[in-house]
Amino acid sequence: MARKMLKDGEGAEGSYDYDLFVIGAGSGGVRGSRTSAGFGAKVAICELPFHPISSEWLGGHGGTCVIRGCVPKKILVYGASFRGEFEASGLTVLCKKWIQSNSGGKSMGTSTTTGKSCWKTRYIAVEFASIWRGLGAEVDLFYRKELPLSLKFILTNSIYVNQLSKTADGIKVVTDKGDELIADVVLFATGRAPNSNRLNLEAVGVEVDHVGAIKVDEYSRTSVPNIWAVGDVTNRINLTPVALMEATCFSKTVFGGQPIKPDYKDVPCAVFCIPPLSVVGLSEQEALEEAKNDILVYTSSFNPMKNSISKRQEKSVMKLVVDAETDKVLGAAMSGPDAAEIMQGIAVALKAGATKATFDSTVGIHPSAAEEFVTMRTLTRRVSPASKPKTNL
Repeated sequence: MARKMLKDGEGAEGSYDYDLFVIGAGSGGVRGSRTSAGFGAKVAICELPFHPISSEWLGGHGGTCVIRGCVPKKILVYGASFRGEFEASGLTVLCKKWIQSNSGGKSMGTSTTTGKSCWKTRYIAVEFASIWRGLGAEVDLFYRKELPLSLKFILTNSIYVNQLSKTADGIKVVTDKGDELIADVVLFATGRAPNSNRLNLEAVGVEVDHVGAIKVDEYSRTSVPNIWAVGDVTNRINLTPVALMEATCFSKTVFGGQPIKPDYKDVPCAVFCIPPLSVVGLSEQEALEEAKNDILVYTSSFNPMKNSISKRQEKSVMKLVVDAETDKVLGAAMSGPDAAEIMQGIAVALKAGATKATFDSTVGIHPSAAEEFVTMRTLTRRVSPASKPKTNL
């Protein structure tokens, strides 16, 4: 809520204790508070009492990403990766127990378990399936809807879980195909819903949609002129860096005298499974849907150098999607070690409007996986907008 705000080009003043009062000390709330204070605003921020498991009554400064989401998840990914690294070096790793991370709605919990596990997926389930598998569990992965990033390149048929029942041997899982398996743990990765129920938003006229997401305009302003919303509670692109961008734009617009809209074009993202997947820009399918011209697709698949020592069979895959008429790179994708680190740099190039010629003229770093992005010279395929792409990636 802002006391000093831009309204029809003029500043509006009122008798309030603060220029900005922020509800929620997650990534967006903290960034918005800090940048607004940097512009001279008097700011207060509130958050629920800390607890590692969130609920309507508990939360903590730092929000989902820092406390129970992205950050601890990636630490678990690092830990799960050691097993493969050790085995690639000829060492044997034994694991008797591991951690189950269980996410859904507004909460996440942990418990200790052993044996075989079964997952229903979007990308968080893929990540935790990798964690469990890396720590020695046998994992089966089920999915119902659109696949996360490069998994579209690997899996093709949707599978539903029709029935779950307890047996003496564990949990019996029956799929819509009639297949059966026994698991020690079944985890449903149901996603998260905006935690707006207890804010009583309707009392002040703030509009929300059917899932509780706060409706905002392109500047993140709600239906009430002096109330703004950023981050996952608006259900736009639910990524921490996007919440940071939205909050920064808010601060510049309201307190910095620099009206600016969040830019959702070419937002990079990653799935931190093992190996990781990362993309930026348009997929081949998206490019064909938007393009007026043919699309050029360049791909590369290779065995990472360190695997030549261990003989580990794990390919890295890269892809560039290019507009045939303008030569502009429309999208990039990678599956393999350090994919997210590499894709962050590629995202800068796409944001700057780089062409395929720009990539081709860039000197690579050798030996590295990243250099493949500037040495892909052979066209894999040329696709017209009327054609159906060979992959959704």
